[in-house]
Amino acid sequence: VQLQASGGGLVQAGGSLRLSCAVSGSGFSINDVEWYRQAPGKSRELVGAITSGGITNYADSVKGRFTISRDNAKNTVYLQMNSLNREDTAVYYCAADWRKIVDGTWTVGRQWGQGTLVTVSS
Repeated sequence: VQLQASGGGLVQAGGSLRLSCAVSGSGFSINDVEWYRQAPGKSRELVGAITSGGITNYADSVKGRFTISRDNAKNTVYLQMNSLNREDTAVYYCAADWRKIVDGTWTVGRQWGQGTLVTVSS
């Protein structure tokens, strides 16, 4: 399982960005996919998550501004970020919980993608 996050960049406050998390590999199924972020000098925090069935939940700090969606046909999860402010500046990571059958036994794990930097300017 490999995850590739993309879509970060520089945006002005009040603007929008859409991040993508492309999942690749074979022989596995993906359960929950989560987005995290880590701002300079701060610990990593959960931004939100989406289940395999499309149920989402979000951190209070981004509710109403961020939306997570998934396109199972493209094996891609998106993080649409609107009304960005300087506090949203961070490196954003996606992580996927996966499972696959190995030697007849279900095996589970978590794979992280590399981060993508989002910088919001005032």
